[in-house]
Amino acid sequence: MVNLALAWAERYGAEHPEARLSVTGGGSGTGIAAMINGTASIANASRAIKAEEKQQAEANGLQPVEFVVARDAIAVIVNPANPVARLTIAQLSDIYSGKITNWREAGGQDRPIVLLSRESNSGTHVYFLEQVVRQGRKDDHTLFAPETLLLPSSEGISAEIRQNPNAIGYDGLGYVTPDVKVIAVAGNPAGPFFLPTIETVTKKEYPIARDLYMYTPGQPTGAVKDYLDWIIGPEAQGIVKELGFVPIR
Repeated sequence: MVNLALAWAERYGAEHPEARLSVTGGGSGTGIAAMINGTASIANASRAIKAEEKQQAEANGLQPVEFVVARDAIAVIVNPANPVARLTIAQLSDIYSGKITNWREAGGQDRPIVLLSRESNSGTHVYFLEQVVRQGRKDDHTLFAPETLLLPSSEGISAEIRQNPNAIGYDGLGYVTPDVKVIAVAGNPAGPFFLPTIETVTKKEYPIARDLYMYTPGQPTGAVKDYLDWIIGPEAQGIVKELGFVPIR
């Protein structure tokens, strides 16, 4: 959502008071922590605020307010040389938990699987852990395999995928580049399999999709309210679509 903030600043110019907002990201946990500590007007998050984070905010005299500003698909990506084109959620869970360690077990070549993930402060990491590795089961405590490489950025995952034919990673749809291969995913073993697109997310066909949030430390007023009104309006939602995310309207 940083690109939306830049678009807003370009629209109004650096001297306009509504352009001088403190918007932070760097991982959902980082953004929410900055809001709680009073160093951000708005926190971007790709997961819902946790109960303990809300309690920390309230202890600081803040009442976080949640805004759903877009939707996103988590794309599973591999190197273009990898012949595997389809995986189920159960297979992805087995791959990322270390039960499947060779591509041959998933219909590919006899090669070791190299696991890539975002770092644990990333909302994308948390979502993938809960909805894919643990398959949405609240009582499941499965973890990423210890050999999973934790990378600090979406760009880092894509860069590693491009140079490593054995690697598998995941990224928000808006960050996927044309030089990686996107895997079709099915929620059930028998399919159907879907690629992540605006259409499949809107129709709720692609099984790894989520809301994207912005949080404010209380009901927004002034420039912050104007910015959020713009975010959910037609101009910004058009930018959301251009960036590869899914508009909410």
